[in-house]
Amino acid sequence: MHCPYCRHEDSRVVDSRASDDGTAIRRRRQCPACSRRFTTLETASLTVVKRSGVTEPFSRAKVLAGVRKACQGRPVSEDDLALLTQRVEEQIRATGCAEIDAHEVGLAILSPLRELDEVAYLRFASVYRSFESLADFEAEITLLRAEHDPTGVEPR
Repeated sequence: MHCPYCRHEDSRVVDSRASDDGTAIRRRRQCPACSRRFTTLETASLTVVKRSGVTEPFSRAKVLAGVRKACQGRPVSEDDLALLTQRVEEQIRATGCAEIDAHEVGLAILSPLRELDEVAYLRFASVYRSFESLADFEAEITLLRAEHDPTGVEPR
């Protein structure tokens, strides 16, 4: 680790602590050349592999933007969206893989979004799963209704 002040090539770790959410390590370092202290933040990298084969770093902001579009006009707070994106990232990191397909990111979004708001879930699923007809929507709505009423008897 280079010193940000004098560019010396080495530094000594003085203190290490896990971040509040446990996803990063904060290290306090001291340069042996100039004796100045600085802080580094270490996180495990997570790469998303897109369908085209291009890779990019995982972005919680991109997940949030997609979910926010699906929830537009729905009674969903920003706090709810932040919690959902955190759950998605935690679920993806729990796999232990450094690279994950973009498809897997979408799958990780669907379940918590369904719990949060079913209309937003349908919006997201329709784009993510490329619904092409009303029959696709009807099939998904039928599945949602079956979850609500496992007996299969519709109310009169």
